[in-house]
Amino acid sequence: MKLKGINALVTGGNKGIGKAIVFALANKGVNVALSFYNEKKKAEETTRKLKKYNIKVVKIQADVRNYNQVKDMMELVKKKLGKVDILVNNAGTPGLNSDIENISIEEWNNVIDVNLTGVFNCCKAAKTELVKNKGKIVNISSIAGKMGGTIGCHYAASKAGVIGLTFALARELAPQVTVNAIAPGPVDTELLPVEIKNKLSKETPFGRIAKPEEIAHTVIYLLENDYVSGEVIDVNAGRYMD
Repeated sequence: MKLKGINALVTGGNKGIGKAIVFALANKGVNVALSFYNEKKKAEETTRKLKKYNIKVVKIQADVRNYNQVKDMMELVKKKLGKVDILVNNAGTPGLNSDIENISIEEWNNVIDVNLTGVFNCCKAAKTELVKNKGKIVNISSIAGKMGGTIGCHYAASKAGVIGLTFALARELAPQVTVNAIAPGPVDTELLPVEIKNKLSKETPFGRIAKPEEIAHTVIYLLENDYVSGEVIDVNAGRYMD
């Protein structure tokens, strides 16, 4: 896929990995719609910085857990940009607790709703548009979806679900739409305290955790290649290999 001039929606695009993804897309000349749930100031700051790329930029506040809000978001993107060619499902939450005994039913439901149901909602709402435009979906999963991780069983289950959803949709939407996922190891974002970053760096063969830009680079690869679908690309510097 030639990226210049086409349109992408990135959920959770106001910070962290999502922010790196929208800048990588902008650098390729892609018009970007970024959604955010909270931290409006970060969304405004990201949007302002994107303007220098001479592309169309749209910011939308939406809760990916709510299908009606997601449908409205898709309609707004189409109205503002004309169409949707790319969907990057990045919005996610780690939850508050890691031990099963401390994870409440409410916390379990919230993590599953954001990380898995949110991806389903966005894919469902965008399906017709993406099929029409022969578009692409990239889902951000996690190393936790493959080996359990350390954040909690709710997070691991949600990210494993994203992998299963990716496989199913890659078959269902072929050949019009490619559907892939990325399973990063720990990434250097504001979600991780410094002491946790240091601990995880020591446990990684490269001696450091990933930069958000390294995940974004993988997104670009999956968008530019038209023959990769149903894949989960590990970006963890050998921390986990299967």
